[in-house]
Formats: sequence, structure tokens, C-alpha cells
Amino acid sequence: MISLCMIVKDEADTLPRTLESVQGWVGEIVVVDTGSTDDTVAIAQSHGAKVHHFSWVNDFAAARNESLRHATGDWVLVLDADEVLLSETAQVLQTLDQGQPLGDVATEDVLALNLLRLELGAPQAPYTLITRCFRRLPEISFSRPYHETVDDSVAALQAQDPHWQVITLAEVALHHTGYDPAVVMQRGKFDRARTIMADYLADYPNDSYLLNKLAALYVEADQAEAALPLLDRALAQASALDDLTRYELHYHRALAYANQPERATSDYQAALEQPILPRLKLGAWINYGSLKKAQGDFEAAVDLFQQAIAADPTLAIAHYNLGTAQRARGYLDEAIAAYRQAIVLAPNHAAAHQNLGVALFKLGQLPEALQAFRRAIALYEASDPATADSLRQGVTRLGIPPALLAQAGLN
Repeated sequence: MISLCMIVKDEADTLPRTLESVQGWVGEIVVVDTGSTDDTVAIAQSHGAKVHHFSWVNDFAAARNESLRHATGDWVLVLDADEVLLSETAQVLQTLDQGQPLGDVATEDVLALNLLRLELGAPQAPYTLITRCFRRLPEISFSRPYHETVDDSVAALQAQDPHWQVITLAEVALHHTGYDPAVVMQRGKFDRARTIMADYLADYPNDSYLLNKLAALYVEADQAEAALPLLDRALAQASALDDLTRYELHYHRALAYANQPERATSDYQAALEQPILPRLKLGAWINYGSLKKAQGDFEAAVDLFQQAIAADPTLAIAHYNLGTAQRARGYLDEAIAAYRQAIVLAPNHAAAHQNLGVALFKLGQLPEALQAFRRAIALYEASDPATADSLRQGVTRLGIPPALLAQAGLN
């Protein structure tokens, strides 16, 4: 049996979708509530969950371990209330629960599964890899008060008994809707995360995993000066790090070195050398490509953006950036094709419509260019009226016949 284990607090808006995604796939639902004041508990109970209450102690691992204490299944699946389990992955988990092998790995050898999570709304690095399904064993528990994981206890078991295997599922297993840096800052989560991690690091100053996570928080908040010492301290232990943490450390340090291209280049290259799933490297490919484009190395930029597209053909920003690099080196047909693909994937990508219009205009395809400009202006008007007005004025200065402008509604 699979036990779903969750910790929640005021999750009434998103919890129903999470629980509906596991219906029929798990044998029990264990929900630990840490102080909800909305309908979270009632919603959980209406989906058959066993709800337990736990006083919040500023420690996510402690709350997670409380949920494990109430589980009775052979396997544990851990979800957050803003995540959805995809049915294809649910079928894999059911296969595992039924004792069938995963590929050429026998069920009795499987200790845990790494699941690929898609961060909906994350433009450049939308994938994360997390250990969210594992055997219910007393030796497996969560550690660290923030960005809590079972990875340390899983690794300890593997060291004791080498027959245990951790399987990585290469296809997307979870959808996560909680990614929005602006919302994170607005809700005060930044200060809470920083405080919890900093307090922990005061006692465990060389914990590379949390050094990386805290540094990433600072990078996201444009505080590179606070991030760099943490990243340097963690990378000083590079030989002892797992491949994914090593990748993230180099990637985050490259971002922190945004104003020092040579140092950023070195870290982007080191990040891309790590043997991890290609989709986990998207952020490095895209940001390194943008750096190369800014340096005028358009061919290198094109190559990097194409590698990102090969890893994930559905990533609109990779196609858009490829278009900007192709246009910069004068390959207008290729730029137009890239912009159009970006628009197929993200129809409301205003900049893609705008740049498509510019490329079409340069090729003398005026009706198509004006159509693209008109769509870009309409999109900007909804989100950035000043840019919409600036673009409209810019189009009128391109020397396009007034009749065509009037026909397109741009005069």
C-alpha cells in the first residue's frame, strides 16, 4: 500500500486538486495540519484523509516526520498542497506497489524514487528533481528545517547495504503551481526561509545543501554579495557533493557573477559538465547563451539555445532567445521561425510578437509585420501600457505608408 503524507496550513484553495490527483492510486492519506484557520482540514477529511494536528516549531522536517509517524503503507508518497501527481507517474508507483520491477530493477532492490517536478510559471529553469517516494522504513526520515529531504538517510542506508537503489524517473511526475518569486516575497516567505536556514547554518556551517539553497534565495533577491561567500564555502567541498548540488552551486554562482562575465563563464561551463538530466540544465544553457549573445558571440549563443531546445522543445523562452540570437547575426528567416515557435508555445509572449514584427519588417513583409506589431501592442496594453505606447509610436516612425498603418489600426 502507498501512503500519501502531507503537511498543510491554510491550503483550501489548492488542496482539492492535489487530493483528486491521487484518488484511486494511494491506499491512505495522512495529513498533518500545522494550524489552519480556513477549510483545509474539512477538505482533507472529505477526501478520506486521516488528519492529525501538530504545533508548528519552525521546522519543516519535524512536521514531515510527524506525518511519517502516522503512515502504515509499505511506500510513502510525499506531496505539497500546491502539487499534482500526474497519472502516468501514478501508474508507475502502482506498478512498484504491486511488486513489479522498474525496468531491470527488481522491486525488492528499490529504496526510493527521484521524481521530476515541473515548476509551472518558471520561465528559465522549470524542472527540479526531488525524492518524494520511498519505502516506509524507520531509518528513513527528513532532515533540515527548511528544504527538508530524506536524501541523507537514504544515502546512509545505501552505504550500509549496497543492494538498495534509488531510481530516477526521467519524465515529469509532478506539476507545481507555487512558483512565483513575487508572491514568495510578498507573503514574507523570504524572511522566514532566510531566518530558518541561517539559524541552521550557524550550527552546521558546512552543510553544502543548505548553503546552496540559501545562496539561491539571495541570488533571486538580487543580493549577490550575500550569496557568493556561501557558494564559495560550499564549492570548497566540491569533491564530496552530489552531481545535482554541484551543478546548482556552479549555476547559482554564475548568476551571482552577472557583472563578471569571465567568472560567470567558468561556472556555467562547470555546471554544464555535470552528469545530470538534461532538463535540469536548462537554466545554465539559457543564461549562458544570453551571456554569449551579450558578448557578441552569436554562434555560441545559438548553439547553447539549441541545446536547451533539444532538452525541452516546449520551452518558449529558449525558442525566443534563439530568435534574438539568429536575428543578431543576420539570419532573419531562422529568427522568424524561432519567434513563431515561441508564440505557438506561449501565445501571449508580447516580446516574441514584437521581435517577429521587426524581423518581418526587415524582410519587407509589411502586412505580416504590422499584424505582429498589433498583437504585441495589444498584449503590452494589458500588462505594460507605457511599453505599448512606445511601441506604437516606434511603428509609426518606420516609414510605413499611412494607409497600411490605418488598415492595421496602428495610425
